[in-house]
Amino acid sequence: MKKVNRWMGLLLLLCLLAACQSYKKVPYLQDAEVVLYGVQNEQLYDAKIMPKDLLTIVVSCTSPELAAPFNLTVATQNNIALNYTTTQPALQQYLVDNEGKINFPVLGELHVGGLTKKGTEQMIVEKLKPYIKETPIVTVRMVNYKISVIGEVARPGTFTISNEKVNLLEALAMAGDMTVYGLRNDIKLIREDANGKQEIIPLDLNKAETILSPYYWLQQNDIVYVTPNKAKARNSDIGSSTSLWFSATSILISIASLLYNILR
Repeated sequence: MKKVNRWMGLLLLLCLLAACQSYKKVPYLQDAEVVLYGVQNEQLYDAKIMPKDLLTIVVSCTSPELAAPFNLTVATQNNIALNYTTTQPALQQYLVDNEGKINFPVLGELHVGGLTKKGTEQMIVEKLKPYIKETPIVTVRMVNYKISVIGEVARPGTFTISNEKVNLLEALAMAGDMTVYGLRNDIKLIREDANGKQEIIPLDLNKAETILSPYYWLQQNDIVYVTPNKAKARNSDIGSSTSLWFSATSILISIASLLYNILR
């Protein structure tokens, strides 16, 4: 009896250790003091313009007629089904080519790839000086700033970021957070640089130092992939037919055991 109790105690201890070990893989950003004493970038994150970005650029000054040549608009047709047409001006969008350039009215070809929005605005202001005596206000926006979150999250999808700034945790929040099957310590960030080179960066959200990583802030067109754990992999391998086979086998074993107890 003592031997049985000893084995039961050992089994219980192993179960408790396994539960503790599993829990350590669940909380985000453990060891927060690492961030407190770590080296942090004191500059606020600002996205850089990349090839294939869509930009809107607005030039404003006290004399609208002076700014008009630099603000191209396109007409959009609405209400055609109602037998009449109304036109509403919309801003012309500029597609950044593979060399990081756009073709801007009057000023011609501008190289904006690799610049931040603020840097692009300052460059255009300088180039407008020969045409506008006063200092104009130039506003640049990225229209197609988006990121994708896939894998073990509640709501995978592609999300447009209106403020052009998003970090890894915010992206996961938009996707409904990770499921219980997601590996917190094995998140993969898929990123393409300005030259078209792809890279896959592993990130560990169990470690608080991840928020100090240069990959914590996401760039436009980044893809976040949450890796499934082994339990999810086993569940996906077992199909309905396999489950049925296991059930049938279990029933047969139970019947055989019952007959053995009756007939012995």
